[in-house]
Amino acid sequence: MTEKKKAENVGTEEAVLKPDPSKDKEGDSIRISSEVIAVITSIISSDIPGVAGMSGGVVGGIAERLGRKDMTRGIKVQVDEDKVSIDLNIIVDYGVSIVDTTDKLKKEIRNNIEKTTGLTVQALNINVLGIVVPDEEGEEEEAEKDKEQKKAEEKKK
Repeated sequence: MTEKKKAENVGTEEAVLKPDPSKDKEGDSIRISSEVIAVITSIISSDIPGVAGMSGGVVGGIAERLGRKDMTRGIKVQVDEDKVSIDLNIIVDYGVSIVDTTDKLKKEIRNNIEKTTGLTVQALNINVLGIVVPDEEGEEEEAEKDKEQKKAEEKKK
């Protein structure tokens, strides 16, 4: 049996698992933060071919530019007793089947969260917010910048 609680200082939800009384002492419990579930989701998502990254919106993008990489960016977790609902915002690679990629992602997230935490994934909503298109011009610009940087270094010598 689990309960929904707010973590005292963090402001995140957590599931409180009440272990089987026949196996554990009375009063024992396990608390799983919604942030832990979000991190597991992020790790799984990064391993799925075709998922280019997570999208955290404007605020997440600003934080990342400032050097703070947030593994839970683009992931929202809600805990309700022994069930979790996950909203996931992703960016996919151009040329992949979005349906196949998201189906595989849903299957892997659901299996891993349930196996790892013992909680049931009640809902898994995947929002595809962008697509990464290979940019040949960007690569050319990068090569040009590298050439300019090498010239500048040679002038210093």
